[in-house]
Amino acid sequence: MFSATGTHAPSFEEYAAASWPTLYRSAFLLAGNHADAEDLAQQTLIKAHGAWGRVSASDSMNAYVRRILTNTFLSSKRPKGRRLELLTDEPPEWGRAAGATADTAGVPGASDERMALWPHVRRLPPQQRAVIVLRYFEELSESEIAETLGCSRGNVKSTAHRALKSLRATLEASDEQTRAELDGKEG
Repeated sequence: MFSATGTHAPSFEEYAAASWPTLYRSAFLLAGNHADAEDLAQQTLIKAHGAWGRVSASDSMNAYVRRILTNTFLSSKRPKGRRLELLTDEPPEWGRAAGATADTAGVPGASDERMALWPHVRRLPPQQRAVIVLRYFEELSESEIAETLGCSRGNVKSTAHRALKSLRATLEASDEQTRAELDGKEG
C-alpha cells in the first residue's frame, strides 16, 4: 500500500484513511470482536501519529504500523473477568455471502475452512493467536512475523508449532464429541 521508496510520502491523514480497512481487519483478527478491534486500531493510529516522523521515514510504513498494532495487542492485559459481555459478531470480510464474486477468492481468511477454525483461534493465548493470525490469515513469512513481534524466527516456529498442536487437539476433541453425540442419537 504505502512505502517510503515512493516519490511522495503520504500525510498521516492520507495514510490513516487508506489503511483503515486493512488495519481494522488485522485488529479484529487479533482482538476477536468489533469493539476491541476498533479500540486496538485506534490506539495503533494514535501511536503511529505520535511517531509519524519515524513511520513515514521507514522502508515500509505498513510493516511499521503492523508492528505497532501487534505490540499494542500483546501488551494489553485486559482482564477477562472485567468484561461484562462477550461480543461474538462475525469477522469482517469472511466467507462468501450470497452474490459474492470471484474477487474474494484471494482474500486471506475468506475460506470456509478458516471460518470453521476461527472460534478455536480466538481461544489461543495472545502470542500464539498473533503468530497464527499473521502467518495464516495475513499470510506473512516467518521472517516478517519475527520482525513484527521482535523475536527470532525460531521463536515464531515454536510458537506456531504449539498453536497448531493446540488447534489440532481441540479439533480432534470436537470431532470425537460430535461422533459421540451422533452415536447417542442413533442408539
